[in-house]
Amino acid sequence: MMAPSKSLQPVLQKKVDELFLHWLSEPGTQRLLQACLQRLLDQTGGPGGDAPAPQPPWGPPQSGQPRGAARLQPCQPSPQPPLSPLQPPRLPQAPQASGSPRWLRPSKSLQPPKSLLQPPRSPQSLLPSTSLQPERSPQAPKRSLRASYPDCQRTIPRPRSGPAAATVQLESSTRRGVPQSRGVQRRREEPPPAAAAATSQDIPAFYFPRGRPQDTVNTDAVIARVERTFAEFPQERATMDDMGRVAKACGCPLYWKGPLFYGAGGDRTGSVSVHKFIAMWRKVLRSCHDDAAKFVHLLMNPGCDYLVPEDFVPFLQDVVNSHPGLSFLKEASEFHSRYITTVIQRIFYTVNRSWSGRITCAELRRSSFLQNVALLEQESDINQLTDFFSYEHFYVIYCKFWELDTDHDLFIDAQDLARHNDHAISTRMIERIFSGAVTRGKKVQKEGKISYADFVWFLISEEDKKTPTSIEYWFRCMDLDGDGVLSMFELEHFYEEQCRRLDSMAIEALPFEDCLCQMLDLVKPQAEGKITLRDLKRCKLAGLFFDTFFNIEKYLDHEQKEQASLLRDSDSDGPELSDWEKYAAEEYDILVAEEAATDPWDDGYDAELTPVDQKLSPLRPALAQRPFFESPCPLSDVDLYQYNSEEEDEDEDEEDEDDEDLPPS
Repeated sequence: MMAPSKSLQPVLQKKVDELFLHWLSEPGTQRLLQACLQRLLDQTGGPGGDAPAPQPPWGPPQSGQPRGAARLQPCQPSPQPPLSPLQPPRLPQAPQASGSPRWLRPSKSLQPPKSLLQPPRSPQSLLPSTSLQPERSPQAPKRSLRASYPDCQRTIPRPRSGPAAATVQLESSTRRGVPQSRGVQRRREEPPPAAAAATSQDIPAFYFPRGRPQDTVNTDAVIARVERTFAEFPQERATMDDMGRVAKACGCPLYWKGPLFYGAGGDRTGSVSVHKFIAMWRKVLRSCHDDAAKFVHLLMNPGCDYLVPEDFVPFLQDVVNSHPGLSFLKEASEFHSRYITTVIQRIFYTVNRSWSGRITCAELRRSSFLQNVALLEQESDINQLTDFFSYEHFYVIYCKFWELDTDHDLFIDAQDLARHNDHAISTRMIERIFSGAVTRGKKVQKEGKISYADFVWFLISEEDKKTPTSIEYWFRCMDLDGDGVLSMFELEHFYEEQCRRLDSMAIEALPFEDCLCQMLDLVKPQAEGKITLRDLKRCKLAGLFFDTFFNIEKYLDHEQKEQASLLRDSDSDGPELSDWEKYAAEEYDILVAEEAATDPWDDGYDAELTPVDQKLSPLRPALAQRPFFESPCPLSDVDLYQYNSEEEDEDEDEEDEDDEDLPPS
């Protein structure tokens, strides 16, 4: 018994569709399909028509054939009734004494004579006979009708009465293994109908995995500019510092200099020769026709057509070393890798929509990553690029992780993660996060720990539940059986813990039935009793749905707000800050203020450390009203002549060591 067929995973289905589109766009495949279509049209007699009835070998000649090609049509003896045109003539034979006539007896050999297998030498051989019987010598052996007409099968009913009872009914059938005569099977080729001619046109290519070719690109002019640029360098060799001018000569943004340098093999020798670079760039221009394909080709490993996280490290290391907004980070080289890890995870969080861990040209083309790379040249303040490269966002994420990672081994377990935001997330959801539903790597399954890279995905998804990736993140966690549907059992599984936590806080919780009615009215699923990922993405209040089932703090915040105000906030147009940008800006100001308050020599003014982002200016009044902003103690209360004891000195040394482990703000 065969196993039931399983539907392909989304990633495999995408690959199958991509292969089919590539196969269908090949010219050889198109010609094959056209030939099959023409063969079907010939068999059916054109679109919407029936196949023409086969002409018998003894019928009249078809129109358009020469007169000499007419088929044999013997006549019947006068005593017998005339046969229909579809019946062959009976050979006149004398009835035998024993039983049935001889011409009705089966023949010993079903093979036709050689004369029927060979084409006629002249048209006169196909002319009809002038006598009533076929001419043959008296000494020639008599041939049966089955041997003469191998394509005919006889059905002879028993004679009843009357002359019509002797009529022989014949059926035309095709016998396998019996060679056919060319004269019998000859058929006039009909011209193709108009519809078939229209479908026989060449289908233009419509699938371009490496970009649509452009006729406006002058490769020779680009190569000439590159040669002139290399001529200005010593020995026509370019180092990493010179690659900015080479990138401009190639027509690329400035910060493509790192991928161009490493793509030409500069990491092995420290410099790139003009001949090697031109050979590499000519190959790129010949095979890649847009920026996404070129960027992937420069960074990918040989034999691959996608990018993995490790492929972005050389590119981002060059950004850290050369961007003016990150010049202060040069002195803290130990934080280079952590900043690069944060940016890489944010890139995959936004660009890699298939959750495969591999960024393809199509995904990169649909994202805004390359536009942000081009803005690196124009924007000197790295914090303005909030989508991927903001250092303030990295500072917030890393400080939050550092607070949870008590042993500072860059891994946290379930107990550490449960302390996030004062135990706001339920225990059952923490267990689902560590179950491997949204994390990669074997360390989660073996040791029950997640890395800093996994924490980046968790924090962004927790603070902004409106993005497609965050909705997919929490949907995967709530889908216990992995069937792609949130059932009522799964919703009740998470809501039970929420009710217990509300009861411990002396807050009356809604019964599950009432809460379920509210959530179904909120989401409006297409299928009754089932909530799919499509339903949640279509709903504008997916964050309220998720917080109701596993985040107690945000659930209470939503209860204090009216649903109309939530909808008004979600429908607002214009370049408004996302929930993640609001959270990062607020937390960064808090961290900077706490650092300023702990510094005894700080005068309370941190204008240089405060971000000057114009988009964050509306948040300043709200942050100034927070109660935890405490002004530092006045200098009059400080006794400058009081010395600390040895124990206090040791405590201060330990605090200084802890502060050195944090990145510069």
